[in-house]
Amino acid sequence: MKTLPGSDLRLLVFDWDGTLMDSISTICGCLAGAFAAAGLPDREEAYKEIIGLGLDEALAVLAPGIDERQREQVLSAYRDCFFASSMAEMPLFPGVEPALRDLADAGFHLAVATGKSRRGLDRMLAAHPALAQCIAASRCADESRSKPHPQMLHELLGHFGLSPGAALMVGDSIHDMEMAVAAGVLPVGVCCGVHDAQRLQTHGAQACLTEVQDLPAWLRRTMAAARLKA
Repeated sequence: MKTLPGSDLRLLVFDWDGTLMDSISTICGCLAGAFAAAGLPDREEAYKEIIGLGLDEALAVLAPGIDERQREQVLSAYRDCFFASSMAEMPLFPGVEPALRDLADAGFHLAVATGKSRRGLDRMLAAHPALAQCIAASRCADESRSKPHPQMLHELLGHFGLSPGAALMVGDSIHDMEMAVAAGVLPVGVCCGVHDAQRLQTHGAQACLTEVQDLPAWLRRTMAAARLKA
């Protein structure tokens, strides 16, 4: 039986890449270029599988056993490529800004938990000031522990003084769902990024939406249903 959000829901935590921003192709392109620069074989579709993890954890999956020199080459080339990429290549998904504004206006705390670095997330927020105004807190993989470890969610819950039952995690990857399950937070998938509904549900998603702009209406329906049952 699926769990639905109740009237005590206060905190909505969002992944970034593939959830709020259409950046998957840019990330995969930069990873491919970085592997080529380091003389490593192309991993093709495997790049998508690690999106959401921190860079160090992603590299451990994609190229286990490489030496420190190659590791540094990949990391440096990836960062150079990503920060040289145009923001026009990485638009927000349709309806993201009004959806998050709607949710913030409804009284929810909004936060981000991402595999991006702090530098990377700050760049994105600076490019989208209206969205940034809705985000009350954030955690990045280089200042906490990478997904699927629940530390980022634990820290965000602590920041707001909330229990896991008062929070919901929205993401496009199995890493997001596994992190939410480990933290005791309700996992909700969106099917606009790297993993489809079946995989998200297999890894714990209690609901799967087409995209984030569907979240406000879904929350209104499900929370109203929870109130009726109570």
